[in-house]
Amino acid sequence: MWEKLRVVFTIPELRQKILLTLLFLAIYRIGWHISLPIVDSEKMAEVLGEGSTLGAIFNQMAVFSASQLNQATIFGLGIMPYISASIIFQLLGSVWAPLERLKKEGAAGQKKINEYTRYATVVLCLIQSYMFVQFLSSSGFILKEYLGFGWQVTAVLTMTCGTVFLMWLGEQIDEFGIGNGISLLIMAGILARMPGAAASLLENSSLELGPASGFGVDTLIVLAILFIAVIFGVVFITLGQRRIRMQSAKHIRGRKLYGAGSGQYLPLRVNQSGVMPIIFASSLLLFPSILFQVISERYPSDLWQGLKDAFQRGDSFVYNVTYVGMIYFFCYFWTAITFNPKEVADNLKDQGTFIPGYRPGKRTADYLEKVMVRITYVGAGFLALVAITPTIISASLGVPFQVASFFGGTGLLIAVSVAFDLVQKIDSHLVMRNYRGLLDKS
Repeated sequence: MWEKLRVVFTIPELRQKILLTLLFLAIYRIGWHISLPIVDSEKMAEVLGEGSTLGAIFNQMAVFSASQLNQATIFGLGIMPYISASIIFQLLGSVWAPLERLKKEGAAGQKKINEYTRYATVVLCLIQSYMFVQFLSSSGFILKEYLGFGWQVTAVLTMTCGTVFLMWLGEQIDEFGIGNGISLLIMAGILARMPGAAASLLENSSLELGPASGFGVDTLIVLAILFIAVIFGVVFITLGQRRIRMQSAKHIRGRKLYGAGSGQYLPLRVNQSGVMPIIFASSLLLFPSILFQVISERYPSDLWQGLKDAFQRGDSFVYNVTYVGMIYFFCYFWTAITFNPKEVADNLKDQGTFIPGYRPGKRTADYLEKVMVRITYVGAGFLALVAITPTIISASLGVPFQVASFFGGTGLLIAVSVAFDLVQKIDSHLVMRNYRGLLDKS
């Protein structure tokens, strides 16, 4: 492995791409710590610190948005507005005829959709940053000398420019660096939380077996085994495929006979929807959590307090069941949007390829849809298990959720997916220059 890594850095073009990517990520991490000048950072850290429900919600949002709302930095919104705009246009592309036509135009149409996505990102940034600045003002997190309208407009524009800069930074990584820029920014935010989580775990641990307080060596061993097992399961399902055997029809070109091959496969991913169902489910569950908390504070009663506790992340049965149900729903919903059996069947028919035992056209589309329904059920079950694993570990072993979140959930799925994508792109550069890939065992 060390020899392979040495080879990676001996290729000038690949070395330059890796170093540029690291430079761009370092710029992102620097801006991640720069607070808005009008904000009382000490008061925010005190109010939204450990134990705060709102602080926990902001931390949960930071996992999949590369944001820092707890400190109101210039990159406070992260790239969530861009992700939201991309999801909106992807959904519209399936139901709105003008966008459907643009998607079918190939690279030119995609370029136009990307342009619309950037405009929508700016609009979402202005709306979200204005709402966040109003929250800061009403919560007393803005210094008194900066309560004027002009300073609030400055803060809104600063946060908007920060998100637009991150969007530009991700595009520069795509063009001049290596890997998917937006995904790498999210992954950098996730991995940056790991040292703090590890330090928190080690501070409360000892080398004793089952100490009266803190975590003993037995708990640390169990956590290490669980961490390896969860990563193995995530890798296994992420790479898992249902291969459907295909066969090409015979056709003659000139004097040569082509086709008639039976060694081809149509790969269908078990986890077709990726990490999107968890992001959707966890995002939507934030609303009842915040809503019932606000209502219970203004109108104290057993009913509102019970609803607030029911939708708090943790060992709440209602929260976990709702979470799992929403993950299943969004798995099927996202798969239905991204995978069109009829379109795949028509493409196979046009290429002269068919699935043995099924007529080209509707019969093939029905078969593909039946297969996708079955494997999506398995993929959704896997996502649900990964999503609630941190809650189970935190409740059963008494581990802080900040530490338990690295044993599953959105963060681990994103990190593993981005790491695989990065390794595959590095492999493509090595293979193109007749070197062995990083995953080549030969």
